[in-house]
Amino acid sequence: MSVEMVSQAAVPLPTAARPSGHATRPIHATRPIRPVVGVLDDGTAFYAPVGEVVTDGPRVTCHLCGRSLRSVTAHLKTHGWSKDAYCQAFGLERSQSLEGLETRKLRAAALTSRLVFEPAIREGSAAGRARARAGDLARDAAAAATGRPMPEQRRRKAVQALAAIPPEVVAQANSERAARHLAAVAAAAARQHGYPDILAYVLARVQEGASLAAISREAGLHKDWLSRHLADLAPAAAAATVAAAAARQRGPDRWDAPWRPALSSLGYTSVAGYLTDRHVRQHRTVNAIAAEVGVSHHAVESALRRHGLARTRHAAKRHAAALRAAEVAAGLGCDSIAEYITRRRAAGWTWQAMSAESAQPQSWLRRHAEQPRRDPAPPASPSLPPRFR
Repeated sequence: MSVEMVSQAAVPLPTAARPSGHATRPIHATRPIRPVVGVLDDGTAFYAPVGEVVTDGPRVTCHLCGRSLRSVTAHLKTHGWSKDAYCQAFGLERSQSLEGLETRKLRAAALTSRLVFEPAIREGSAAGRARARAGDLARDAAAAATGRPMPEQRRRKAVQALAAIPPEVVAQANSERAARHLAAVAAAAARQHGYPDILAYVLARVQEGASLAAISREAGLHKDWLSRHLADLAPAAAAATVAAAAARQRGPDRWDAPWRPALSSLGYTSVAGYLTDRHVRQHRTVNAIAAEVGVSHHAVESALRRHGLARTRHAAKRHAAALRAAEVAAGLGCDSIAEYITRRRAAGWTWQAMSAESAQPQSWLRRHAEQPRRDPAPPASPSLPPRFR
């Protein structure tokens, strides 16, 4: 609850009711009452500072009425309050005793005798000690405190404890805690990708050509996380990363580095081997290769030039057209369509007749007849097969 500090005159002092026929008089006429310290947000006045337990010898001051009592805990029922609500409202720890020292000693002596003569008390005490040794009490307390605001009394204790610690010791403790947190994050990222530690993870990915930014994103971290913290977590990995980056910058291999992660997943060890297989043997287009690797078509064209491979425009369509021409030529008993046209034209066939025989359009035959002039090829043998003689 929030509180408001007010003066004593701002809040009237409580009065005690008397039987009929008797005048009422303030409580402080018979017992001294402390001045009002403040008001809770629901209008309840309190007579002791929030977050403090005011004691006067063997007595404790009640926040609700200002009276000094041997046991405020037993007194709270007169106000209709529970101890938990009282501690929460006035910023006290839930374990804070609301009894005077002498009362606590008397209760301890009484409990000691009960531990001797009452089996139920002994069994309960033994069970509590066993739970404390096993850590169950600490875990239950932590679970109960989850989501609960820190009491003002505990906050003041923490501030006082920190004030007694030298600043350099606090800074050292914070640095060690931050280092432990970074190590835990790095270990979790390495385990997630199947590596024993961050050193093995980074070295393996760097050898595959991945950058620190790519590895950080892959691990679900900020892109600059490894760049900032790798030198502290794994100096050997940081040095290897710097050396690999320098080697990539010095040699032509630096242009192939972005290809390696995709090529390794496809089963290729080099960019040259991949391009030879995909573009030369399988006749895939530049755009198809770019989509498969995840690079631009400009990068594919550059890689073809870099590795001495000629680019074939419309490779897939041209390959399909070549297969079709070879199939038609084989059906006509020739090695190529150009050879077929040469023989038929020498025999005086018209384009219409050749189209009817080959079941192909005249335009298609004319293109293949012109192809040797645009794409020089070894001349065909002048001898004709027996069927044309």
